[in-house]
Amino acid sequence: MTAQERPNKADQAYNQLEEMITFQELPPGAMLSEARLMQVTDLGRTPVREALQRLAREGMVEIHPSRGVFVSPITVEAQFKMLELRRPVEELAVRLAAQRADPDQRDEMYELADRFDQYEGADLKAFGAFLKRAHRVTVRAAGNEYLLLAMAPLQGLSRRFWFGQLRDPATELSLAAELHANVLRATGDADPDRASKASLALNDYLVEFTYSTLKRPRSHLPSDGA
Repeated sequence: MTAQERPNKADQAYNQLEEMITFQELPPGAMLSEARLMQVTDLGRTPVREALQRLAREGMVEIHPSRGVFVSPITVEAQFKMLELRRPVEELAVRLAAQRADPDQRDEMYELADRFDQYEGADLKAFGAFLKRAHRVTVRAAGNEYLLLAMAPLQGLSRRFWFGQLRDPATELSLAAELHANVLRATGDADPDRASKASLALNDYLVEFTYSTLKRPRSHLPSDGA
């Protein structure tokens, strides 16, 4: 990695905090001090504050100047609403990416599709890293910077719900890997109709997964902040 490719300190703080929130090391409903977040990231006040502003824009946290930083709760209702909006936005993104991707971006899509095809095990953080790469290359290839503003919170928040509710990680990761590989490969093949169909199939799976959480004992449902 070159010096230009290395994330700056604000990006480092964001990446660390976003991962900790996604995997509930900083749990929903927690109230945290800025000093505590500086400690867990081992970074200074300015990069942590910049990261928190970004996380607040994406709906991951709420900043209360007199009290601290509140980690936003997770609810089934919110997940359904996010998936409802994510469906057309992500479908548009893959259609545009299929039409506009350059050769390097298509190569990265094929590489990631192969990685998903070969994925085994239940390493949630490793899988999460692949998901982020897949989302990034799709948005870049779509050639519309406003899609990033629209998709980042939808994908980040719905990803947090999904990881937090996995009860059989190996099985669910295998299925999700197949669905993401289908999206990437169709997009890389410059086939917008197939990419659209694959994107909708992925959204259908996420909706079905969310419905399945309603059938679990109440103690297993996402926190509503109460």
